[in-house]
Amino acid sequence: MVAPGPNAQNIQDILQAAHRVPDHGKIGPWRFIVFSDGARATFGQTLKDIYAAQNPDASAKLLEHQQNLLLRAPVVIAVIASPNREHKVPEWEQNLAIGAACQNLLVATHALGFVGQWLTEWCSYSDAVNQSLKLAPHERIAGFMYLGSAAQAPTERARPDLSERITHWPIQ
Repeated sequence: MVAPGPNAQNIQDILQAAHRVPDHGKIGPWRFIVFSDGARATFGQTLKDIYAAQNPDASAKLLEHQQNLLLRAPVVIAVIASPNREHKVPEWEQNLAIGAACQNLLVATHALGFVGQWLTEWCSYSDAVNQSLKLAPHERIAGFMYLGSAAQAPTERARPDLSERITHWPIQ
């Protein structure tokens, strides 16, 4: 992805769309951390440091790759899953709402003429990364949403055959 990425108003519109999903109980079990401009490089240094501490034999090239993860797009938004475990709505339903927020974020990004990609990678599963983002113990990263303009036309990837995933009732 390349510049231009979404501007401040675009980001607000994208996050408003992400926030408007089916949410039984009106819990809003998600939050967003926006990385733009210099924040991407600053957090990239944090990722490099964490990766180096966890992988002392990592090559300089691999460490540089970790440092540049968030530089792959002009804007990166971390979607934080923040379920309310005390609420009567089951956590499973809250997780579905979090996934819907991620999908709406991507759909809104594309509707505004940008491209987006939802990635997790190692940093979504790292306790040290969670601590660096000041996540609460019950929170975790649902994904990093990379937003920008397409450097080239996106290609379609192979997917499972849809006809193998459809059943009509009554099931034979």
